[in-house]
Amino acid sequence: MVFFAIKVYFRNMIEPAAGILLIADPFLKDPNFLRTVVLLCEHREQGSFGFVLNKQIEQTLDELVSDLDGVDLPVYYGGPVQMNTIHFIHQYPDLIPESVKVNNDIYWGGNFETVTALLKNKHIDHHKIKFFVGYSGWGDGQLAVEMKEKSWLTVSANRKLVFNTDHAEIWKGSLQELGGDYEMMINYPIDPQLN
Repeated sequence: MVFFAIKVYFRNMIEPAAGILLIADPFLKDPNFLRTVVLLCEHREQGSFGFVLNKQIEQTLDELVSDLDGVDLPVYYGGPVQMNTIHFIHQYPDLIPESVKVNNDIYWGGNFETVTALLKNKHIDHHKIKFFVGYSGWGDGQLAVEMKEKSWLTVSANRKLVFNTDHAEIWKGSLQELGGDYEMMINYPIDPQLN
């Protein structure tokens, strides 16, 4: 069964680009990316970056940003780079100036003062914005090497997956989005020797 899965597993992958989800291989053992889904926000020759969508941290936003008392939104581990920074993605390009388009439905960054004011005044639906500590980054050619090593599967991002509030379901939902044989991978053990 494992041999069959490996055989079908590597076909029809989308090339990395902004707006693509990187789905961690079921057997990837890097603790930073174990069973994760990363939204790529930028992919260029010089490097790539994005945010892990499905690893929530213990602190809430109001515990990390002193000006946001009572805004107890969940915060996610965006990745191991610059863990002392806060980033966000959202669906409000018209309300948040300086946003960068990832795809037609998803934007990252923008004016943080505007975001804090919108959050305090309850003008933002909490299901349409997501905050991260740190980010995931790849240097020149690094992601291409990981793709050749088959560390990641790829699928186009959509709002349903990216802004899913059940972070435990994002990895499974991403594999289901691929469909077919990939759905079998949802039940694979982390250690194939346990199979």
